Parts: sequence; C-alpha cells; structure tokens
Amino acid sequence: GFPHERLANPEGVRTQNSEVSQRGLGGFPHERLANPEGVRTQNSGVLQPTLKTSQSKPIVLKEPGSGLLLQAVYPLPNAKSPDVAALDLMDRILTDGRNSRLEQALVESGLASDVSASVVNLMELGWYELLVTADPEQNVKKIDSVLKSAIAKLTKKGVTAEELNRAKMKLEASVVLTNRDITSLGLQLGNDETTTGDYRYTDRYLAAVRQVTVQDVQRVANKYLKQEARTVGFFKPTRLKTKGNDHKATSKHNTENFAHGASVTTEEVTKYLPPVDLASVATSHTLPEQFTLSNGLRVLLVPDKSTPTVTLSGYIKAGKEFDTEEKAGLASLVAENLINGTKTKDVLTVAKTLEDRGANLEFETYREGVRIEGDSLAADLSVLIQTLADVVRNANFPIKELELSRKQALTALKHELDDPSEVAQRTFVQSVYPKQHPLHVFPTEESLRRVSRKDVIEFRKKHYRPDTTVLALVGDFAPEKIQKLINLEFGNWKAKGSPPTLKYPTVSMPEKVINLNPVVPGKAQAITYMGNTGINRKDSRFYAALVLNQILGGDTLSSRLGAQVRDRQGLTYGIYSSFVTGNDSGTFMIEMQTSPEDTRQAIASTRELLKEIHQKGVTEREVETAKQILISNYIVSLANPEELIGKILMNQVYGLDKEELHNFTAKIQAVKFEQVNQAARELLYPDKIVVVTAGPDVSTQGSISQ
Repeated sequence: GFPHERLANPEGVRTQNSEVSQRGLGGFPHERLANPEGVRTQNSGVLQPTLKTSQSKPIVLKEPGSGLLLQAVYPLPNAKSPDVAALDLMDRILTDGRNSRLEQALVESGLASDVSASVVNLMELGWYELLVTADPEQNVKKIDSVLKSAIAKLTKKGVTAEELNRAKMKLEASVVLTNRDITSLGLQLGNDETTTGDYRYTDRYLAAVRQVTVQDVQRVANKYLKQEARTVGFFKPTRLKTKGNDHKATSKHNTENFAHGASVTTEEVTKYLPPVDLASVATSHTLPEQFTLSNGLRVLLVPDKSTPTVTLSGYIKAGKEFDTEEKAGLASLVAENLINGTKTKDVLTVAKTLEDRGANLEFETYREGVRIEGDSLAADLSVLIQTLADVVRNANFPIKELELSRKQALTALKHELDDPSEVAQRTFVQSVYPKQHPLHVFPTEESLRRVSRKDVIEFRKKHYRPDTTVLALVGDFAPEKIQKLINLEFGNWKAKGSPPTLKYPTVSMPEKVINLNPVVPGKAQAITYMGNTGINRKDSRFYAALVLNQILGGDTLSSRLGAQVRDRQGLTYGIYSSFVTGNDSGTFMIEMQTSPEDTRQAIASTRELLKEIHQKGVTEREVETAKQILISNYIVSLANPEELIGKILMNQVYGLDKEELHNFTAKIQAVKFEQVNQAARELLYPDKIVVVTAGPDVSTQGSISQ
C-alpha cells in the first residue's frame, strides 16, 4: 500500500496532512495508534448540537452504495459524570476484541463484517455510538434484533468478573501505550483541561476505572442503554446505476472559498520553523543493537526505559507482489488468518492471551511484504513474543475462520469499489503498470473465491521464512534477556532452499497524457490521481526528490500545489504529491479532491505547475525552507516509538546501515539547490502522465488541455 508517513520515509514521500488511505503500491504506514480503537473515553467523537430526543422508528436512508450500515446512539452524561469509567468498561466488554460480546454475536456469526463503538463524554453532554457494517444482502432488522438481544442480556444478567478484569487491563494498557509520545500526551492533557477543567483528569479517571465493579457495569447499562432512549438509523444501499444513468440527482457542488486571502509565502513559513541543530540529532537516540540468528532472522533492539512499554515492529517478505492474477488476495488472506488459530490454540484462546494483558498484535499486507505491529506493557513482552512466534510458525488456518475472513474480504471489496478514492488508486496503478507486473494485480470477487485452504497453507510455508524476516523492538527491556527469548522461540524455525524472488520489469512512462474517468454512481466529490513511474529507495536522487516533493506538494501551507491550486484558485479541497518508493519500484503521484465542476481545471492547473517547475525549477529559498521542514518533522517523529522503530526496521529492510537513523538529517541538509532542480527536470513530466478521476462523470465538464 501507499505509506501514510509524511516525512522522508523509505516507503514514500508524503505530507503531514493527507487523509487519503493508500493501498496500491509498496510501502508501509507508520502512523499508528498503540491501540487502533484508541482510548475510548471522553476523548472521542465530534460535538453534536443536541441529544434530547430519540426516534421511536429507525431513520432509513436509501442511496446508491455498497454496504449496509446500522448506527445506534444513546444519550450519555458529560465528562464529569461518575459513571464515565463504568460506561467505558461496558463498551469494551461489548465491542473490544474477538472475545467481546457484539464481536461474537455479529461478526463471528457472519451477520456483520465489522462492529465498532465509542463512548463520548464532552463538556456538556455525551453519547454512546454503535456502528455495524454488513454485506447489503444481510437483513438489517435481524442485525438490529441481535444487537438489542445482546444489550438486553447485559442489562439483565450483567457481566462476569473475567470480562471486567480483561476490560480494565485493556483500557489501562491502552492509555499508557497511546500516551508515550509527547504529541499524544499533549493532546490528552489539553483535552482533559478543556472538557473537565482539570489537566490531571486522566489520573483520576484511571483510579475510578480500578474501582468499578460488575454491579456498576450492569447499573450503567440499565441506566443508559434503554430501548426508548436510543436513536437508530439504517443505511440501505440501492442498486448502483450504470454509467449511462443520470448521476446528477445526488451530486451537489460543495464549495469552499480559499481564494480571497493571500497565500502563505515561503518567507512566512520560515518564520515559524525552529532552528535545526544537527548535532543534537546524532546523540538523541541510541543506535539499535543488532544480531542475526543462525537461521537468518534479523533482530534490532533499542532499549528505552522512559515508559514501561514495548513496541514491536516486524517485516516478512510475503507481500502482495507474490499474488497471481488468478488468485489475487491470497497474500492478504494468509496474513489476516495467522492469528485465527494455531496447532495448540484456537482463535479465541489466541485473542484472549493478548487481550487479558492489553497487548496488541496485527499483521497487514503490502506489496513488498507483511508488516507486523505489536505493543504491550513491558511486563508482558514475553507473551507478545511467544504469541508472535506461535502464530507465524504454527498457524493452522481453520476452515470456519478462513471462510469468515474471505466473506469479510468480499464485503470490504464491495466497499472499495464504491469508494472513489479506492477506485481511482486501483485504476491509476493498473494504468501505470502493465499486466504481468507485480504492482498491477488487485483482488477481484472471482480471485478471492478461487483461493483454497491448500493455497493458504502452501503460501505460508513457501513465503514465511526466518531468512526474510526482520524484527525490531524499542522499549523497557534487557537486551540480553530478549535475545535469549527470541532465540528460544524462533531459533529452530527452519526453511528449505532459497527465498522466492521476483524480478520487477522496467516500465516506461506513457508517451502522452492518458485520461481516465471511472464513474462511481451517487458520489458528489471527485478524487483524482495523476502521475507516472518514479524512483526506488536506492536511487541516488532520493534525498533531492524528498526536498523537491516538499516544495511541490509536501503540505498545504508551504507547497506550490497547495498555494496555487487550492488557496489561490480554490479548485480543490486538498492536494498533495508523493514519491512512493520501495526496494524494487517507485511511483510519482499527485492526489486531489475536487467538486466535479472544478476537476478539469484543477488538473490543467496542476499540469501547468508541473511544467513550470520542470522547466524553470525552484528557488534557493524554497529549497532551504523545505530542508528545514523535513529535518524538523523527522526529529519530532523520532519521539514516537512506532515511528522510531518503523524507521529502524525499514532502514534494515532496504539494506541501509543502522547509521541512517542519525545520518538522514545530514543527508537532507547536504542536498544542493542544483540537485533539486536536476531532479525536477528528470522526474517531473507533465505531458507523460496518467490522470485518473473517480466519482461523478466529469467528461462533460470541459477538457484537460493536452
């Protein structure tokens, strides 16, 4: 997938503000919370005007779409209520993890593909919000009936001590894990002060959590989860219209006026940038200790006793690049099913082992590899390592869980094909890279259905190997103990022969501009991706490309694209550029969100700006400002354990020495003005690009200048 890290990561040059999820190419996202669900306390949600009334009948919305949705909302008290702690624990018992009640009743049963919830407690009011996503073929009334039955069971029979203790452990661990970096901690303190008038609120909140009893959970459930108090809405997707149908009935031109104020200049941005002290960067982080097991597994360790936590990051070269067109989606199904049971533990036992300690372990598949993400309190690191070793080496892929994950993948595919951003990405990548190229292959309904359990087992056996695996850990541990533990759990992991390899063919740029407009019915906003092939991570122009990209579309405030196309002309809601780089390939791309009426002009203006930079280059002042922004952002990012260990991991994956962690800022600082302009001449080709706009039909809105 495309990376989400916005600095100068090895996987892609991104911005700090991009909100578009990217899954088409190689690379790994590093912006990840310690708990994907977050600390679901008073911090979640958006202020709503009132929650004084409820609807006796469901609110039903019918529009073109791909998924069935049910949303239920219950009024709650404000953040100062003594019931907040019990409500948060109630929510976790209902929805957090494989062993949670609604996960079991709705997702594991196959009725829904996802269930999520949040307890929101703000200054003056609060609400409990439940969201269920399902395949459109499911019966929403049946889903609602199961939901109400599960809540009724909780209100009548209460919860068990085991459920409550697990919820307490997960909640406390998530608070600690989420607030390890200074940015998250600052947000927590600011939110506490704003909503409760006490920046120390979280300390009192955690103390209250520890005092909650099973009777408290049942009491608040009875008090707030009343049938007559809730407001519920159903989204029922209608049949998608074909391209020939009139889509304009549901399309509204949403306008924002950006053009009246003066754009921020490079000089203005420079005023707010902190001075860069390169000397401090080199000494502020200890370089990782590194060792390799006899079977080829590489390990990097960074002891850090600042918090009683550990962050694990890993990489296995078993990504989507090994998918065939016939069975595209196989690599992802393998990774998603690793934690669904082993030779000695079923899926719920594996989940319970982690959940009882508030630990997290996830696998996500990208083009060039599978990324492992995990974290835990320091005392539970051995459990995290042991579970990782067990699922990677001994996953047995039970048929029931495999079929459930296939069903969820098919539902997710329907959502993706109804999402203009996903459609634009898929079409863009498949237009830049020809058939038979590892980046061209994307899952289809047919390919997902062709994957058998035998395929899954053989793929894991072939591609999950110690000699293509890297593990990196940062946190509160003794390196010598962890080395012994890893050797014990992974040392006798064996693989036969040499690792599978792929040859990425050379791809030429298009001879001219290629315009494509896949229509997604019922959508009001257009998403455009434009670009061509780029450089890989080992290209000597990488650091100059980082600086160039920061100037071109690195962020909204200081980039040329942001200033010209968004601010001055008011043509886009957001516009960013990227050089997405991997070991074997690279792609240059620009992404933007526009109204249909403005799309063609926004594309034309973007190409004109590319032409200007390609021919005339950038200024020395822009280069110096961009370098300062990149260096400052990099320094700040190292305070986040996930980003720190992610950089260490990927430096190893890309064959860079461990000194890259310190040397990166010096390499950026060393980029010369002439090198940036040379990169602009060699990497930006406004007349040899693929332009894909997904969403409404924009073919009648004018033409792109060729």
